Formats: sequence, C-alpha cells, structure tokens
Amino acid sequence: MQGRTIKAGKAEGKALVSREPIGFLGGIDPETGRVIEPGHELQDERVTNRVLIFPTGKGSTVGSYTLYRMAVAGTAPAAIVNAESEAIVAVGAIIADIPMVDQVDITHIQTGDWVHVDGDRVVVER
Repeated sequence: MQGRTIKAGKAEGKALVSREPIGFLGGIDPETGRVIEPGHELQDERVTNRVLIFPTGKGSTVGSYTLYRMAVAGTAPAAIVNAESEAIVAVGAIIADIPMVDQVDITHIQTGDWVHVDGDRVVVER
C-alpha cells in the first residue's frame, strides 16, 4: 500500500489495529506502553514494538510529548499507520523518531499481521 510519509523511516513488526481513534495522554501509559483508556477496544494491550494502526489521533497536545516519553522509556510503537494523521500524533512521531505513514486504507490490516513500513510504503504479510 502507498501512503503519505509523516515521519520517514523503516520499521516492521506485528500489527496492533484499532478501529477507534487513540489519545496518547491518558490513553496509553508511557512507562509500560499499555493502553489504559477505559472502554477502548485495545484496553490492556501493549503497543511497545508493534506497528500501531488506527484511524486518527485524539486528545490533548501533550499527547505529542507522551509519544516522546514512550520512545525514551523504550515503550513506543515501532511505527504508526493512520487513515488520516492529525497534528498531535504527527508531532509526537517526529520528535520521537517513530516512522509514520497516513492516507492508508487501514481496513485491509488486521491485528497480528506482520507490517513493514518503509517511507511511504506499507507492506502487509499474513
């Protein structure tokens, strides 16, 4: 699949897919990489070293810094793929040096798929 590069880079890993938006501040514990937002479909899942796939971000601008904290703590996702990026997650990926691509039809990716991100390319293996 072809997308738009938000933060250039190469990464690969097992997909963790959400059909719901994700907010990093208060939604993910930066110390553990665990989704802590009550009622979120990924609640209790860990994003660490996964290719995190979700439609778009939500929430506070501090979410950008939360992604950076996760990178420093070693709990960040390997890469991020969005249907439509928004500024909070984009800035977070840039400052945390996490490869990120958007404008991807995420409906073709399932949790557990192996995903390669390389610039604006997203390759999915089942």
